[in-house]
Amino acid sequence: MNKPPAGTAERIAKMTFSSVYPLYLAKIEKKGRTEKELHEVIEWLTGYDEKKLGSLIDDEVTFGTFFENCRLNPNAQLIKGAICGYKVEELEDPLIQQARYLDKLVDELGKGKKMDKILRVAE
Repeated sequence: MNKPPAGTAERIAKMTFSSVYPLYLAKIEKKGRTEKELHEVIEWLTGYDEKKLGSLIDDEVTFGTFFENCRLNPNAQLIKGAICGYKVEELEDPLIQQARYLDKLVDELGKGKKMDKILRVAE
């Protein structure tokens, strides 16, 4: 796959998580999923519990800070597939890849996938 356009990592790094969170929430709620499920997915990927997530939103942290300070789930590399026209497993920039991991999980939640599949629970 092609590399994302130059400047994509910088643009993502400067975006605030609080500006994107309502979009994630709206996307999954219109598909019948809950905020609790969204928080579960975010916590699985980043290690941020609901309280920490709330403070990150209130503090309007950037995606750069959001991912720099998280504890990325070791199974995140199991997230595969295309998002925004790029295969997440082929993205080379760590920040772009981590942001797209989150996008992919939110997409899966919105598409009605079972939570154990989204969270890559071993069978």
